[in-house]
Amino acid sequence: MYHYDSGTKDVQNRQTDKTMNKKAKFGFDSGQQSQSKKSKKNHGSTQSTQSQKADVKVRAAGKDAYSPGPERSSESTHTMQKRAQEEAKSTHSDCNSSQQHLMKTSSAEDEKGEVDLYRGEEEIEQELHEKHQSKSVAVGETQSSVSAAEDIQTYSEREWKGNTTKSQLIRKGYEAIASEFNICRVRGDNYCALRATLFQVLSQSNQLPAWLHDSDIIKWPKEIHSDKDFIKEWQFPFESRKSTVQHLEQCLDLLKKKWQEAVQCKSLEDRERMCQEVFRGHDEEYELLEALKFLMLRTAIQLHSDMEKGSDVPEFCWLLFARDSSKCPRTFLNNHLRHVGFSGGLEQVEMCLLGHSLQQTFRVVRLYKCDTEEFITYYPNDHREDRPPPLCLITEDDRHYNALVPKKPSKFDERGRPKWNQPSDGQSNITTRL
Repeated sequence: MYHYDSGTKDVQNRQTDKTMNKKAKFGFDSGQQSQSKKSKKNHGSTQSTQSQKADVKVRAAGKDAYSPGPERSSESTHTMQKRAQEEAKSTHSDCNSSQQHLMKTSSAEDEKGEVDLYRGEEEIEQELHEKHQSKSVAVGETQSSVSAAEDIQTYSEREWKGNTTKSQLIRKGYEAIASEFNICRVRGDNYCALRATLFQVLSQSNQLPAWLHDSDIIKWPKEIHSDKDFIKEWQFPFESRKSTVQHLEQCLDLLKKKWQEAVQCKSLEDRERMCQEVFRGHDEEYELLEALKFLMLRTAIQLHSDMEKGSDVPEFCWLLFARDSSKCPRTFLNNHLRHVGFSGGLEQVEMCLLGHSLQQTFRVVRLYKCDTEEFITYYPNDHREDRPPPLCLITEDDRHYNALVPKKPSKFDERGRPKWNQPSDGQSNITTRL
């Protein structure tokens, strides 16, 4: 019985062991299949997940290597651990390359996210190339508040690509003046009208206006302060230890010096270099802009005084002081002028005041008024002959202003042939033999 029972138990134990081995083997095979399916399904997973798996492999290999066992030697343990580490490094390398590929693909998809995929590949690549160029130009000009002269047609096609009624109208307006001017983009803040004006004054003036010859120009802020006593309400875009009167005196003195320096430039290159130094967004530029605002205030005071006396004044004066918010110079300063550059820009009637203050005339191309009589408007529109040629500005909405620069006359015609200077009598004396 003992031998029978023992044999029976051995048989039962063997059968049990075989059954467990089969189950273990089946479980291992099924685990491999499921793991293979998961690896196929999760191909291209993130770096963190695969890194965790690699670290688990390293820890598992290390644990097996240092586990006690009669058949494991120190040499095989070291070999298996080294092999596990190499496998982990390979996994990390694959993860890095996969991650870089995903980043490149994602950035490309983001870049082309707004591109019409039904267009040709060459057209899409050209548009992306133009975007990269405009971005690089923008980065290079971050320190400049007025850009270099640019072809108007190129600018129009880049900025107004839509087919809406307004886009077509604006493009038509740009096309109408493309053969005559280039455009200089002006920084789009609430100083843009003053900045475009100052740029045109410094880049194109050939002589000083009469008011700049006044030796008492530096005393004007003190005179107005002692007479009207509201200069103290002036605000500057930056802090200063000087009083308001002293700071305005400094602004006027700087304007006079820069205007004189511009007129005295011997070449166009020297004048362009001077303008580049001025329009860099530093305190000096804003002091010049505040000087223009002060001249507007001083002129408004003079014109309002002439109106009260019954003297002749320009027509825009009646519009300027007919507003409920600017019945007099004080309310004009408090409700309008002191906010220019901060929360608002110049209105059309105030553009007339600016031109009258500087003894200049503005020829403004108003693109949204294309095909109307107001497409080209003069501020002020008195057309006085004692003033220099008009300064040309351009606007799309009467809020933001850019500067227009005349194109240099070409020495060649449309077909590339050289142009010949005709004699004074209008007849050519060049004889061609056939």
